[in-house]
Amino acid sequence: MTANQKMTMRVILTEADIRKVILHSRPSTVKDLITKLRESLGLQYNFSLQFQDPEFNNELCNLTDLQELPEKPTIKVLPVFDLVPVSSDDVFSDTSTADTEILSHSPQDRREPWPEFFDIPTFSVDVEYRLRQADLLFMSEGTHLKVSKELKHEILERLAESMYSYTAYPTAAQFESVATALINKHPCLQERGSVTRCCGWKNSLKHKMGNYRTKRRQSGCLDVAVNAGKRGRHSSDGQPANKRIKKAKKGEINYLPNFPDGFDQAALEEARKDLADEMQKRTPNGLLVKQKMDQTFALRRKEVVDSEPPINMMVKRWPALFTEDQVFMEFSRIVGKNLKQEFYENIDRHSPRFLELFRSKRGNVGQLLTQISQQTNVSSYKLCLVLRGLPIILGDNPSTFFKAGFESDADFFRDLDIGILLTEREEAVLTSAQHPSPTLLKIIIEGEVVMENIQDLPKAMCILFGLTYALHLNYPKSMKLTFLFIQQILLSLGHTDLKPKIQSLKNQLTM
Repeated sequence: MTANQKMTMRVILTEADIRKVILHSRPSTVKDLITKLRESLGLQYNFSLQFQDPEFNNELCNLTDLQELPEKPTIKVLPVFDLVPVSSDDVFSDTSTADTEILSHSPQDRREPWPEFFDIPTFSVDVEYRLRQADLLFMSEGTHLKVSKELKHEILERLAESMYSYTAYPTAAQFESVATALINKHPCLQERGSVTRCCGWKNSLKHKMGNYRTKRRQSGCLDVAVNAGKRGRHSSDGQPANKRIKKAKKGEINYLPNFPDGFDQAALEEARKDLADEMQKRTPNGLLVKQKMDQTFALRRKEVVDSEPPINMMVKRWPALFTEDQVFMEFSRIVGKNLKQEFYENIDRHSPRFLELFRSKRGNVGQLLTQISQQTNVSSYKLCLVLRGLPIILGDNPSTFFKAGFESDADFFRDLDIGILLTEREEAVLTSAQHPSPTLLKIIIEGEVVMENIQDLPKAMCILFGLTYALHLNYPKSMKLTFLFIQQILLSLGHTDLKPKIQSLKNQLTM
């Protein structure tokens, strides 16, 4: 076969994304083929190729020579995980950023949270032409487009695909935002007799999204497959219906991702063992730890979401997860945000107004806030004061969350489900009754010390909040409003509907 002939092939990107590709000239080498596929498919990651070999019943084999390919081959793209150079000085350093990327992401990983304003995607050429002509007619004559069944199907299918790239389970407000954006971009699609002019589109999107999830479940996508047996129709024989629906509720964009292409559970478990062995060393290889943590992210999420193992098992299986750097990186993998940066920037931005509110409060709340404020008036401790006063002003009960004691009292925190422990040495001398000097801060989960030697309270709160996402934990009941405030106000994650006390505090902060 000559090099200038066309080449037609079937390219498997994922189980749910299989494309027909036609090259105008046949590449001369495997490297040339990879380059042409990258350009043709718009792939931004490195990959290797396998092909279905007719000599072995079309089983996949690594592609090393183009002469082995049949006339119209089926080729599978396998992403290759590439290391990004990282300075050894940055390994496990306090200044490393949570959004450092060391591996190319799977094409199925979500990168962005739901946008503030939903951007309607581009439809097929035919659909775009018909909508453009109908929009012109609507603007000149006010004529609404009579949407055919086939046209509506294509519009809804494309919108469902775009919505799924952000979340598998959109909220009512998100469906509303998509329907509104659709009629704003294409006014010919407005509905007569509807208050919002898009109620029908909103309802249709809900049904289409359910159908789209079914397709994704059948193709093996874990974030929807985990809920397959909700009504018992998809449950295995003898298994009860799945009554507990597992879906992202706190703004997670990679709630339950699929395993990376080319890796199954056994391969990822081997990588996990290598990671655990590395963490046993006195000085672990930070670059290797980051690589393995990124590689095994999907396996770890499957464990914490699907199995919900006890915390002592997670500490044993994933020791790297309980390091400061990896808490922040795991949060970035799940949410796509830099927890450390956004937490400190936003709490610092609101702290002057918080301190004004503390001083204005009266009654029991005012007395408690005054006691906390009197502990120190040094400006560098204002973040600590804000975080101690926040639960009081919201009506939480921090006494069951913040615990204090001496190092010799080894078991007094065993009944603490989740919280922060401030411990002192008995021989430590206090500067005064109003200025206690805790020497150690520890994070407690399920009565276990999971992290210790934390420098200050703001960092401990920031890390513990990250762990609630990394370990898929419920917020502590006694501090639920405080954690929701951090989630919804400081980090702008999840639902925009606020509890009354949080809404009231938000209003007071913006006055």
